[in-house]
Amino acid sequence: MIKVNALAKSLGADRVPVLKNISFEVHHGEMIAVVGPSGSGKSMLLRCLALRESWDQGTFIIDGTDILKGGMAGRSKLKREWAFLEQNPTLYLNKTAHKNVIIGMAGQTPLFRRVTGMVRSDDYMGAMDVLEELGLLDKAKEKAQNLSGGERQRVAIARALVHGASVILADEPVIGLDPHSADAVLGTLKSLCEKEKMTVITVLPIELAEKHASRIWGISDGEIIFDIRGRRLTMAEKNKL
Repeated sequence: MIKVNALAKSLGADRVPVLKNISFEVHHGEMIAVVGPSGSGKSMLLRCLALRESWDQGTFIIDGTDILKGGMAGRSKLKREWAFLEQNPTLYLNKTAHKNVIIGMAGQTPLFRRVTGMVRSDDYMGAMDVLEELGLLDKAKEKAQNLSGGERQRVAIARALVHGASVILADEPVIGLDPHSADAVLGTLKSLCEKEKMTVITVLPIELAEKHASRIWGISDGEIIFDIRGRRLTMAEKNKL
């Protein structure tokens, strides 16, 4: 279980509040969509959870471990087991989808493996299995530069799975994709939550949140103003955003 209490974050010399008193509990297998207007704090929330931004205050408990007070061991565990997917995933464009999955991101694998692409045979087969599960087996030998936006996102998801991610934080992972590709990416994430009990927290437009999420957080002015099970939002809820 993930438990956050009273997360706050401010920016700039004037310490302008970006996140205010954010508190929640998340259980394994949930797919949570974060919705809200531009500048409401959605992306900052994900960056704080990924520890890409420092916290001004708050407690962050993962399966009983206090991450912020646990020193490097707690932070290292989070970085190993959590994956942060940005709008445009960072892939090695001159390497194949398969190699991107195996060698991972900076911090996941040794530098010499990222540079040379050298892999072990068990890594090879594990990556192929995950690519097949995500419908990308026919793209395994394609260079990343030749893949579509939706295919690149699924390669990033495969990379996270191969390297042991149990939680995925995705910041607008389908922005700019056509509706079919967007549904494919989100369908993949939803299936992982249902079948593998992964946890996904993702920033999405309202219509996609209503369609795919098991839970929806509405954020406005740095605060969670509603937390509901996945369904169509009422007009009153939309007007709060």
